[in-house]
Amino acid sequence: KVRQDAPFDKICYIGCGVTTGIGAVINTAKVKPGDNVIVFGLGGIGLNVVQGARMVGANMIVGVDLNADRKEMAEKFGMTHFVNPSEVEGDLVPYLVDLTNGGADHSFECIGNVNVMRDALECCHKGWGESTIIGVAGAGQEISTRPFQLVTGRVWRGSAFGGAKGRTDVPKIVDWYMDGKINIDDLITHTMPLDQINTAFDLMHSGESIRSVVVYD
Repeated sequence: KVRQDAPFDKICYIGCGVTTGIGAVINTAKVKPGDNVIVFGLGGIGLNVVQGARMVGANMIVGVDLNADRKEMAEKFGMTHFVNPSEVEGDLVPYLVDLTNGGADHSFECIGNVNVMRDALECCHKGWGESTIIGVAGAGQEISTRPFQLVTGRVWRGSAFGGAKGRTDVPKIVDWYMDGKINIDDLITHTMPLDQINTAFDLMHSGESIRSVVVYD
């Protein structure tokens, strides 16, 4: 159960995206203060990874997205550097390794693209870098990398629901929201009645929304 004074049209988002993103940082990856973090995909999950990294005191928080319109929003949540892969000359991985002075301590794939999952691993720092897969790839798709990437100390892991325990962690995250420790309001870009639900899907597919809340009157 969650506290009754929390607005349900906001905290409903804690039922998935908020908890998944912030939890992946805190519970799964256990990002530490001063770590350098790269986040692939600045949608609803990725932005919560960004604010989770900010909460724990990460140093560089690099956001990677093809949609330049996400830059301003991500900066509001704590992103320190924005990279649009279409504007990078050459390969993305060495660019990110150079940007983070040897590679990320932690990277997060929040898209569900198996090619990006490989990039997310290979931009991690040799010896200790860890990449967490959050995005869900299509059925039957497989990930691959050269064994050398793992033999040299990088770690590939997955995260579901941010490793959170629903009965105890969800009420805690609701408290964080009510205490102003996390931002949910700006992530809910559209609110609409049930008969406009197809509009919500259109906004999602066009990349114009972060999250739409459908209100049942």
